[in-house]
Amino acid sequence: MLSRRSFLSGLAAASAGIVLARHVFANPLSPTQSGIMQTRVVPSSGERLPVIGMGSSGSFEVGNSAAELDPLREVLRRFFAGGATVIDTAPSYGTAEKVIGQLLEELGLRSSAFLATKIGTSGREAGLAQFQDSLKRLRTDKVELLQVHNLRDWRTQFEVIKELKAQGKTRYTGLTHYLDSSHDELAEVVRKVKPDFLQVNYSVVSRNAEQTVFPVARELGVAVLVNRAFEDGRLFSRVQGKALPPWAAEVGITSWAQAFLRFALSHPAVTTVIPATGKPERQSDNLKAGSGPILTEAQRQSLIDTVG
Repeated sequence: MLSRRSFLSGLAAASAGIVLARHVFANPLSPTQSGIMQTRVVPSSGERLPVIGMGSSGSFEVGNSAAELDPLREVLRRFFAGGATVIDTAPSYGTAEKVIGQLLEELGLRSSAFLATKIGTSGREAGLAQFQDSLKRLRTDKVELLQVHNLRDWRTQFEVIKELKAQGKTRYTGLTHYLDSSHDELAEVVRKVKPDFLQVNYSVVSRNAEQTVFPVARELGVAVLVNRAFEDGRLFSRVQGKALPPWAAEVGITSWAQAFLRFALSHPAVTTVIPATGKPERQSDNLKAGSGPILTEAQRQSLIDTVG
C-alpha cells in the first residue's frame, strides 16, 4: 500500500503535467516514488514500458576486445538495474546486434530486455532473410518490436512484419524515421497501416514532430519511441559553459542530458526515449531522467530559449 508521502508525490507529478495539456495524457506516468523509473502505456496492448530506453547506433558498434566490451557490459548492467528494458538496434548498425546479443546472453539478461530491431531492405525475401540474420546475431528466436527502417519499401516490409507478428516472431509492429523532412510521409504511412509503434527524431531544437507525427500517434493510439534527443551530441556544444536553469534542481534535474531527455518525455505523445551511450557513467546519468515530474510549458520554453 502506498504511503501518504508517496501518494502526494505522485499527485504532484500528475498535477504538473496538466499545465502542458488540458486533458489526461494518453500515456500517463505510473504512480511511482521519486527516483524510481517511470513507465508509460503502449496503447495497443496496455503493457507499460520504462520511459528511458537505449539506442545502439555508434555506441555498440565495437569489436571483440575486452577494452571495447567491458564498458558495454557495465552499461547494460546499469541499464537493467535502473529499471530500463527497451533496447533499439538495427542490422545496419555495424556490429551492434551481434554485440548486444552476445552481452545479453553472457549476462543472462535477454529475458529482461524489450528488444527492438528493424528491417531495412527491399523485397519480401530480402526482408525475411535480413530478419533471420538479425535473430542469429541477437541470439534469440524472437524480438519484442520489429520496425520498418526509415520507411524503406514500407508497403512490402510492413506486411512481412505483420506476418512475423502472427507467427509470434515479434509482439509489436513499427515504423521509423530520423529526419524532419520525412515527418509528413511518416504521419501519412502511420495513418494507412496503424502500427503499434512509431519511432521519430525529437529534441529541444527539432520539434517538427509536434505538428506532424505526434498528433497522429495520439489520435490512433500508437506508441512513440524518440531518437536523436541529443541531436547526435550536438546539443551539448550549444550549452557548453551554461548553467542549468534555476528551476532544474526543483524537478530533480542535475545535468543537461537529463534536461534534454525530460524535455522529450514532457510531450504526452512520447512513450520512451532511447539515447545511445557506450559509457557507464553516462548511462547512469541518462537513467535519472526517468523519474520526476512532467516539465511545465514554461520550463519547456526555458530550455528552448536557453539552447537557442
